[in-house]
Amino acid sequence: MNLSPKRQQGLTLISLVFLLGLIGFFVLLTLKIVPIYLDHGKVKSALEALKASPDLETKSEFEIRDSLNKRFNINYVYDVKQDDIKVIKHGSYVKVDIEYETVVKLAGNLSVLAEFHDTIEAGQE
Repeated sequence: MNLSPKRQQGLTLISLVFLLGLIGFFVLLTLKIVPIYLDHGKVKSALEALKASPDLETKSEFEIRDSLNKRFNINYVYDVKQDDIKVIKHGSYVKVDIEYETVVKLAGNLSVLAEFHDTIEAGQE
């Protein structure tokens, strides 16, 4: 076995810079994308809390939207707009549909788009 110093090689400076750049890119990507999914978890939590409320079937469309907006404001969710919330109400049947997208700039003209669609249903049709 030949263990001379000429045969032992490590990373070159260019390889090290490339590796650090690659690691930095994935750290940046993670730091930008994780908050999107944390906010989506808050949206799902607000929908589940709304579904668990005992008087959901008796609320009007305005009251349902108002309840969701209050929950979003408390949890600092700003990606969901009023146009993204659709409430369908037939008698005691209620369907709340939230479909929204979030765009986050990474660097320059490079952006990340995440699309979400959540639905809850309560009552009988």
